[in-house]
Amino acid sequence: MREESQVNELKGVGAKTQEAFAKLGIVTIGDLLRHFPREYDVYEDPVLLSEIEEGKIQTVTGAVYGRVQVSKNRNLQVTTLTIRDITGALRIIWFRMPYLRSTLPKSGVITLRGRIVRKKQGLVMEHPEIFYPSALYGQKQNTLQPVYPLTSGITNNAIMKAMRQAFDLTGEKTDILPEQILSQYRLSGYNEALRGIHFPKDKEEFYAARERMVFEEFLIFLLGIRKTKEENQFMKNQFLIKTQPMVGDFIKALPYELTHAQKRVYQQIQEDLFGEKVMARLIQGDVGSGKTIVALLALMLVGLNGYQGALMAPTEVLANQHYLSISRMLHEYHIPLTAALLTGSMTARKKREVYERIASGESQIIIGTHALIQEKASYRNLALVVTDEQHRFGVKQREMLAGKGNTPHILVMSATPIPRSLAVILYGDLDISVIDELPANRLPIKNCVVDTGYRKTAYEFMRKQVAEGRQCYVICPMVEESETLEVENVTDYAQMLQEELGDEITVGILHGKMKQKQKDEIMETFKKNEIQILVSTTVIEVGIDVPNSTVMLIENAERFGLAQLHQLRGRVGRGKYQSYCIFMSSSKSKETKQRLDILNHSNDGFQIASEDLKLRGPGDIFGIRQSGVMQFTMADIYQDAGILERASEAARQLVQEDPELTQSENQRLGQYLEKFMQNKLLETTL
Repeated sequence: MREESQVNELKGVGAKTQEAFAKLGIVTIGDLLRHFPREYDVYEDPVLLSEIEEGKIQTVTGAVYGRVQVSKNRNLQVTTLTIRDITGALRIIWFRMPYLRSTLPKSGVITLRGRIVRKKQGLVMEHPEIFYPSALYGQKQNTLQPVYPLTSGITNNAIMKAMRQAFDLTGEKTDILPEQILSQYRLSGYNEALRGIHFPKDKEEFYAARERMVFEEFLIFLLGIRKTKEENQFMKNQFLIKTQPMVGDFIKALPYELTHAQKRVYQQIQEDLFGEKVMARLIQGDVGSGKTIVALLALMLVGLNGYQGALMAPTEVLANQHYLSISRMLHEYHIPLTAALLTGSMTARKKREVYERIASGESQIIIGTHALIQEKASYRNLALVVTDEQHRFGVKQREMLAGKGNTPHILVMSATPIPRSLAVILYGDLDISVIDELPANRLPIKNCVVDTGYRKTAYEFMRKQVAEGRQCYVICPMVEESETLEVENVTDYAQMLQEELGDEITVGILHGKMKQKQKDEIMETFKKNEIQILVSTTVIEVGIDVPNSTVMLIENAERFGLAQLHQLRGRVGRGKYQSYCIFMSSSKSKETKQRLDILNHSNDGFQIASEDLKLRGPGDIFGIRQSGVMQFTMADIYQDAGILERASEAARQLVQEDPELTQSENQRLGQYLEKFMQNKLLETTL
């Protein structure tokens, strides 16, 4: 069997499983082998019931106590068991598994492994794995078990089973990295690394395998960036753009003065737009530094010169927010330009109307989501595309956007706090501008890092803020083991909070499993202050702007990366009121406290990122996965900063010695890079 073979050639993969695999982007055996675990379960020694810690996945052993019970809670069947050891008792719950009543032991000793969470009645273990008899746990103890990204219709076990078959049937696979690179950077071979990623014998084998895969991912990406930069250098500016006095009048009329940094960056953008080459620029600025107003100035400048500009947002909520804000400003300041909104959820009729306005040039500023680059959107004279770091635009996408017209200027906005040394490597195809000042009217957010004993005090503080007319966010940690658990986690928490605070305060819920329309409706209700406290997962992270929100409480803060915590914190402090962020941690570890303390003493994302880099060690790979905009398959720009720098050095060396990668030892790498570029993987990695 070859890597090009279809997955349904594997034993046990029928039509339904094949369909589920396809949802995960797995069509061939090769796709399957490169479907890497998102994390690993480390099966550690059991702990006493008195030692369990909230928020952690732990293993416990105890005697079954009392009867197994099945009850109904909001259409969910909940199975409950209690176990005891010499130090105490623990309640165990499972959702939608009533059959366990007949399979769980009525007495004797049982071992269970699951997440410890806090419910109204105290700490419980949720949805654990069952080991009965307890001796069965010994077979998994101290091993690393891969946990794969899943979709409905497929289990982790099904992927592991298919993966083992794929390894056995495909034999040795060709390595794309040249022998010289493997030797110089002391990297594992591809076959060894692939097995070490999927089925590591121990942590050491996993670390070596991961280093190799991360290095390869960075190297391919950086070679692609260099290729894009070369192509960019040959693109001439076809647009005649001149200074427009109306933009200057608009700046003077604003109710606040732009910071020196904003003025400097706008000047750099103007020079690009007036210059000989097409602009490819990144604006890097911390949360709340005022990147959007600078982007609007660029869009206005282009529009007043008779061209069109597009602003692409990562979500419909944010696109709608930008549209309303920009439309209001154009009207209020008498700017003779028209904005249009284009999103995927619009009706076919509404889309047709917007397409007509875009094609005729009636709308000069077009705001939207991915719908902006769909085939049906045809621009009259698109000169500028403003995007965020989730959407990287290569040459092919630029041409597709411009249609038969000219190649547009690109402006990328990034709120990711990446130290400059790494930004220069990762954004090598873009000129970098930094907005390194916050507007003078912004009050610094007050932070505190506390343990779970502070929860009641935090609730009282939120009650007082709501009494003053303000609003609050509560972020529940990600629960990725199952969709049911994520929804249950947020729903349960919101219900508990509602009971705690009383009916005079409205508590709302937002999570990633909701449909986009539902999310938009909830955010709209929150903006109107019809919901005072919003309990959410990290879906709230990207760009939501509710200036009346002054408190952000983040539960289990130890389970997030610092960069993501900083991004979440950026949802408050956006108005004229003093804002607060409470980082609540259930971890007792000294290292965790040290990490979170960085946030306690700084609101500067770039300083936080730099400090985070210094503190990280290889063990963090199992505990904290950075979430953020730089979505590589396996690599993490914070965790793997050292590997990124070595891969950058290797890319530079390869390009110097063999620019086209045509020498025999580099041919496989060159072919893979070509495929990578053709598939636009480069353009969707970030």
